Amino acid sequence: MNIIYQTKKQKTHSFYEFFAGGGMARAGLDSAWRCLFANDFDRKKSETYIKNWGNNELKVADIKALTTTDLPLSVDLAWASFPCQDLSLAGGGAGLKGERSGTFWPFWDLMKAVIQEGRAPGLIVLENVCGALTSHNGKDFASICSAFAGASYSFGAVIIDAALFVPHSRPRLFVIGARPGFSISSHLVGVGASEQWHPKRLRTAFDKLPSELKDSWVWWRMPPPALNASRFADVIEDEPTGVAWHSKEETVRLLSMMSQVNLAKVEQAKRSGKRMVGTIYKRTRLDENGFKAQRAEVRFDDIAGCLRTPAGGSSRQLIMVVDGEQVKSRLISSRETARLMGLPDSYLLPDKYNEAYHLTGDGVVVPVVRHLAEHILEPLIAENKKAKLTLVAA
Repeated sequence: MNIIYQTKKQKTHSFYEFFAGGGMARAGLDSAWRCLFANDFDRKKSETYIKNWGNNELKVADIKALTTTDLPLSVDLAWASFPCQDLSLAGGGAGLKGERSGTFWPFWDLMKAVIQEGRAPGLIVLENVCGALTSHNGKDFASICSAFAGASYSFGAVIIDAALFVPHSRPRLFVIGARPGFSISSHLVGVGASEQWHPKRLRTAFDKLPSELKDSWVWWRMPPPALNASRFADVIEDEPTGVAWHSKEETVRLLSMMSQVNLAKVEQAKRSGKRMVGTIYKRTRLDENGFKAQRAEVRFDDIAGCLRTPAGGSSRQLIMVVDGEQVKSRLISSRETARLMGLPDSYLLPDKYNEAYHLTGDGVVVPVVRHLAEHILEPLIAENKKAKLTLVAA
């Protein structure tokens, strides 16, 4: 077992982590938080969770099989990064009726049962793709909001792009609900939406909500993070583990799959006079004759494209290094994907490439969770614990 590095702090907050994967939300919450229960149904991901966190709190099971007897005590936070596949733009559009994203409902049934027992979590946080806002023309998002409102939770949402913290473009939706009776300080909420955390697609989804749901809405407010100075080139290994640099012929074949626009990016990188590191995704596009063709699309903006689970070869991200006239390419390594997720190099990954890529591509970015915890979750919990102490003393 390898407990990944965290700053040692007194454990003052408690949480459950559902759809835990490799425990990336746990990594972001940091050591001030005590995990009382974690759950995932994927045995391979769970093996990695145990390697890094131990198996004291983890129960490997379908969430439909869980009952309140599995959940010890009461907690400050219930975190759920429920599956995104049916809500994603690349998915089949099943939404919350889908087999995977529909697991939100058994999770919520479990929350309702805990609430009925008088053990309502102080906060409930959901994390998912931004497609959850538009799925079924906003009806799925309204259903999520209705679930919170039905439990008398105040709730609101923010969108955070991981590129604010790491060189990785990964916008994600976070819905944060506070238990009825929870005190919410004015410095944690705004009078309206902010451009930073409530972009147009979130405001549009809010506008579509029924008025009774808007009455329970909170515009969560956070300070912007410090300027992110990290570059994609900083995470790249010269001698990667688990992947090999392509042969010259393989790189030439990759270049042949590029459009003139993308080839121009490579030529510009050659003329830059410095080592340039870019990322590539293979995508199906229409060619000049209107036929479908596989294209290689490259970016040299020091930010990786969003990691996705490798359902097929096209979802695997490649890298291209241009140094003068020299051009080389390869698959991104699993350790590099972990760095893009904000995980330390001490975090133990699966030995098999696809398993590691699946783990990181399904995860939540660690410093994003830390920012949420530091500026919304922890202040909310600390404020309400202080209020309780004051009430008891009186």
